[in-house]
Amino acid sequence: MNILYEIEDSLYVNITNQCPCRCVFCIRNEGEEINNSGSLWLEHEPNIDEIKEEFKSYNLKDFSEVVFCGYGEPLVRINEVIEIAKFIKEKENIKVRVNTNGLSDLVHEKNTSIMLKDVIDSISISLNAPNKELYTKVTRPKFGDISFDSMLNFAKECKKNVKEVAFSVVDEISQEEIKQSYEIANSIGIKLKVRYKA
Repeated sequence: MNILYEIEDSLYVNITNQCPCRCVFCIRNEGEEINNSGSLWLEHEPNIDEIKEEFKSYNLKDFSEVVFCGYGEPLVRINEVIEIAKFIKEKENIKVRVNTNGLSDLVHEKNTSIMLKDVIDSISISLNAPNKELYTKVTRPKFGDISFDSMLNFAKECKKNVKEVAFSVVDEISQEEIKQSYEIANSIGIKLKVRYKA
């Protein structure tokens, strides 16, 4: 069971396989590992002690950042993310980032961005599409049509509580739709990164 894995100079934390979305481009549909990580399908949801134990095998000085991102939506387990992030900061002054679909407010039925304040340094939110209809088609969220607006609101709230906030889209959508995504991101004042599928 691989809880931690490396990509270049980043250390990734894989703490859940739960996700409220079924994105058409999800890497989970194509295999069980990323960059020779070994299988990221978890035998069970690791508890706090198991996750901390894994960190004993790594020297955080060897990495530029720690990223909560694996084969699931990390903020489904937001309390564990926060506790582990604090544990990391106690060990080393290292950047901590979360890659998220931005639907944790719907998952937990409350404003979750405030919980990340002073704990998470950077957050990357999957915008995925420039409008509700395409977003629902591409992301296939279990919460339905309210998901797009909730994700945008979460992003706006993150701007108040997290130092670095970014959006991402995958190049599964058209160039025109990517352009429209840039316009949405710019209107909120958040940078956008385009992720290219191999």
